[in-house]
Amino acid sequence: MTGNDQTGAELGEPLIRMRNLRKVYRKRNEEFLAVSDVTMDIYPGDLVSLVGPSGCGKTTLLKILSGLQGHDGGTLEVGGAGSAGFNPGRDVGMVFQQPLLLKWRTVLDNVLLPADILGLERKQARARAHELLEMVGLAGFDQKYPYELSGGMQQRAAIARALIHSPKLVLMDEPFGALDALTREKMNMEMLRIWAESRTTFVVVTHSIQEAVFLGSRCAVLTAGPARMADFFTIHLEEPRKLQIKTSPEFGEYVRRIYELLGVE
Repeated sequence: MTGNDQTGAELGEPLIRMRNLRKVYRKRNEEFLAVSDVTMDIYPGDLVSLVGPSGCGKTTLLKILSGLQGHDGGTLEVGGAGSAGFNPGRDVGMVFQQPLLLKWRTVLDNVLLPADILGLERKQARARAHELLEMVGLAGFDQKYPYELSGGMQQRAAIARALIHSPKLVLMDEPFGALDALTREKMNMEMLRIWAESRTTFVVVTHSIQEAVFLGSRCAVLTAGPARMADFFTIHLEEPRKLQIKTSPEFGEYVRRIYELLGVE
């Protein structure tokens, strides 16, 4: 594994520290190794892309980070120093491949759903929701219903919903996989803008090598299941990133690096 080219001292305290993480699924008398030997540090403000083939354990890794599943080996520390105060229910936001908006709630009320569940102060939460809707480009759509929005707009609402309670960590599982190619490109640009404005730590699962390079401040490459860390590296590309950067030699080198790690000729 190739580590990050900055030292921990330069980056500060990791938000997430994984060492030789392992997950085994058991069914009757059989065992299936889903995640094997994943080691990485994720720092506050990172946008880490997780890329690898289908079935390599990327979603399992997200579930472990979210607290939805435990792990069977290795160590995991989430929250950095004083991690005992890290509460997955309050400190983690989730975005899935499908927006999963409640069709009977307005866009505003969908965004407010985590705040309602967590019992946050309503007036402050509404103010925060309006700020987020403006940030994701949905100002003026707060009273619309999901069926009145395009797929890309629904996913923007889902991102706003994930940020409403100011989580320390946002986990995204193939968030743009269901979108057409053009909308996906636009959402990649939106994602980078939202990340730059919020400076929240994001971990994004994707099957797309180009998307992993374009989005990630750092990239973790996982091999075919069971997930094993093949590489974990910082992506140095001109900021702010524009779609034209995909034609640059530097971008192409990162893409080739991942292809080689995954054994794609």
